Amino acid sequence: MSGSSRFIEACWGKAHDVVPVWFMRQAGRYQPAYRQLRERYSFLEMARSEEIITEVTCRPVEELGVDAAILFSDIMMPMGPMGIDFDIEEHKGPVIAHPIRSAQDLKHIKPLRPEENLPEIFRSIEKICRRIDPVPLIGFAGAPFTLASYIIEGGPSRNYQETKKMMWEQPALWDELMMTLADAVLSHLTAQIRHGARAVQIFDSWIGVLSVEDFEHAVLPTMREIFSRLNTFHVPTIYFGTETAALLPLMKETGATVLSIDWRIPVASARRQLGANVAVQGNLDPVLLLSSWEVLAGHARRILDEMAGDPRYIFNLGHGVPPGTEPEHLKRLVDLVHGYALPGEV
Repeated sequence: MSGSSRFIEACWGKAHDVVPVWFMRQAGRYQPAYRQLRERYSFLEMARSEEIITEVTCRPVEELGVDAAILFSDIMMPMGPMGIDFDIEEHKGPVIAHPIRSAQDLKHIKPLRPEENLPEIFRSIEKICRRIDPVPLIGFAGAPFTLASYIIEGGPSRNYQETKKMMWEQPALWDELMMTLADAVLSHLTAQIRHGARAVQIFDSWIGVLSVEDFEHAVLPTMREIFSRLNTFHVPTIYFGTETAALLPLMKETGATVLSIDWRIPVASARRQLGANVAVQGNLDPVLLLSSWEVLAGHARRILDEMAGDPRYIFNLGHGVPPGTEPEHLKRLVDLVHGYALPGEV
């Protein structure tokens, strides 16, 4: 890929012109064109279509002017070829037909062969990169803990009872499952990089349910190994989680290039905790997108004021774009971030 990118430069802390901005779930149900596709196809049908993956991924770059695209897919896509039967139910999320809760269950999981198992994803990545160049594409995968929570619980959970029980009561089985999933995550992300992704994000959406001690002992070693191996490819690596204020110092120890911060902690406070040698991304409350423009713009400016002059800051949401968002709100927000003047400037 050719051309410079303010998003990539900010990930590395290099000089760039304006604050970069992109949004998690910037392709989704808030878009009329996306809703029309969902009326014709299931989510999984869309996520398995080379043409739809390409179109849905590229549209936010072309319509909103964001500084990065993120691949349209789902963290569960590698699980099917690995022998984990799942569906994605509307308004619920992944549902697993046969949860993994024993050593015998684990024996049925097969290694992931990304290009062989998911060829449509990698053909799409090549098309996307050609279409949006020089804007970079962010590839992604689910983190082992979050993937494990789905396949152990059988779907979304409120208290992660079965996941924590395995982690506490069967530590050897837990470690084997985490290692198996880590291998799949690494295979999937390195294949995305090979086909053109210029950064990768690991979604650990539910990691905030863990105590600091449990994260340190049961998750951190795996994540440290994943990021260590990914960082040999010299592309920015992003670690995302929610309700992670207490975990941020340990998340930094993973070696990720960028940490994504949710809205529950001021991003400037996160910066003070983390120091200056890691990039931060975030952290507007997504619900603000459903508010008036005046309210939304005020909160966005406050975050920009807090992070003014920080070369390792990327504007984003603390989570994904809500379905009821007005597309014009997002476009105006991109323009606001790109046109931001430092406090006191005329």
